[in-house]
Amino acid sequence: AYNCLIHFYKRMADSNPKREIPSGLKKMLELDVKQSKEFVEFVNQKYPIETYRSHLKSLEISCHGIPWLVFTIAGLYTTNSSIFINILLGLIIDIVIVAVTKAFTRRRRPAYNVDDQHATFKSVDKFSFPSGHATRAVMLAMLFTFLSPLPALLWLPVIVWSVAVSVSRVVLGRHHILDVLAGVLIGLVESVILGMVWRSEQQAAYIISMFGGEDPWSSA
Repeated sequence: AYNCLIHFYKRMADSNPKREIPSGLKKMLELDVKQSKEFVEFVNQKYPIETYRSHLKSLEISCHGIPWLVFTIAGLYTTNSSIFINILLGLIIDIVIVAVTKAFTRRRRPAYNVDDQHATFKSVDKFSFPSGHATRAVMLAMLFTFLSPLPALLWLPVIVWSVAVSVSRVVLGRHHILDVLAGVLIGLVESVILGMVWRSEQQAAYIISMFGGEDPWSSA
């Protein structure tokens, strides 16, 4: 599925490379570029980014799609818990929505972005709008505080993590401010969609049984 999305990206990138942008939208994007750069410069003057860039990178990795997919699939095989089916559904929804949106918008990342991300697909991750980390962080925060709430004591850390991931995308230079704001809104929409397709314990158990049954050859 992921390879199909990458192929879709390449086809979109190769076709109609130059598009006319409405003047109003163009002015808004130019203002966003200006404000984003000024924000990063302001933060860098007050708190030099290089002194804590490694921490920002840790936030980046903590919300990377691949570790979350590995964690979710491992959880399915080790616990058979319904929560992992629903997390997987949320991640799939996020991947599809972000991939399609980026393919159509094709907004480039900020010029000052340092391309040092881990485990990325260049044909996919060269685009900036929306921030996939922001969509994923917000969707997961909603999942763990509303759809399948963790103990209330953990709600604040989850929300703080989600906000920190989103803000770090601008500070790291990965995204413009508008990319992140759109990512937050899309993450909220994704959580609503996830709530609509949420699998109950029985439904999740049935899905797991389809893939986790005993190997028929094992008794041979």
